[in-house]
Amino acid sequence: MKNKLLFLASLSFVFIISLFTDNIDPYYYTILIYIGINIILASSLNLINGYTGQFSLGHAGFMAIGAYLSASISTYFAPFFINNFGTGVFGDTISFVIVLIIGGIAAAFAGVIVGVPSLRLKGDYLAITTLGFAEIIRVIIQSLDVVGASQGFRGAYIFENGVKAAIIPADMSTVPYEFFTIPKYTNFFWAFGFVVVIIFFIKNLMSSSYGRGFLAVKDDEIAAESMGVNTTKFKVTAFVSGAFFAGIAGALYAHFNLYLNPEDFNFLKSVEIVVMVILGGMGSMIGVIIAAVLLTILPEFLRGIAEYRMIIYALLLIVMMILRPQGLFGVQIRSRKKKK
Repeated sequence: MKNKLLFLASLSFVFIISLFTDNIDPYYYTILIYIGINIILASSLNLINGYTGQFSLGHAGFMAIGAYLSASISTYFAPFFINNFGTGVFGDTISFVIVLIIGGIAAAFAGVIVGVPSLRLKGDYLAITTLGFAEIIRVIIQSLDVVGASQGFRGAYIFENGVKAAIIPADMSTVPYEFFTIPKYTNFFWAFGFVVVIIFFIKNLMSSSYGRGFLAVKDDEIAAESMGVNTTKFKVTAFVSGAFFAGIAGALYAHFNLYLNPEDFNFLKSVEIVVMVILGGMGSMIGVIIAAVLLTILPEFLRGIAEYRMIIYALLLIVMMILRPQGLFGVQIRSRKKKK
């Protein structure tokens, strides 16, 4: 009951804060939204890499699935949503919830497809497999004209004869059409509302028997198997849960940025999310959240020296890993010698 009240109070607090965000400068507002999305991404990957001890490099692939599928549905089926739910606050909320859930479920389903066969692997082999999956998703998207292919996706042309396309036909004068852009549903409440949801989900999950199973797999997978723990079950559960929230983050990103490009979900995006988890501390919720905030803001502070920005950014990460390799809030494991 205490956790439920705290959850509702947190959501209420986010809702109240969102009422005062209309007058924020668009630049700072954009950074705030990206902070919320990155917290969701980093926290969901922390469930896989931090709590379960796996090493996934395919999180950008799950994000891409959620982003492109949700954006496609909200544009191609825009007439359906408008006719059935309207265009007011209530209608937009219902429409957004539907595309969010579909994007998250699709990413979770992809997590099952990838997770069941690949999570029998360990270490570097698992990292390479998940990286390959993310690249496959990106290449497939680049070849699909229905979502703009390599040109990117901004919306859909819907013709009266039922033909739909995401790219501009050669002759637009011969057939009547209507163009639907990706609707801008994402705002402060949606971004940080899901931050609250994922924090409480992970907190309650790690307090349950599943959480103890995750930690057992992380500490010693062989010992856990010898005690009768179905390690594959727990790894797949963590993988699917993390993929679901990555899909949600992708849907939030799509409906705020209003333009999707396959290069937004490349290998570097997966590495960026992994760096947030490692810098914050593997298995540390508060550390990962702080790292996501810092690594979203830091590049903006260095924008004034754009030519040296990435060099300074990389050097700071190197120094951090040398001075505190366990991360900001990670626990350093030290060997203890028994006194004679």
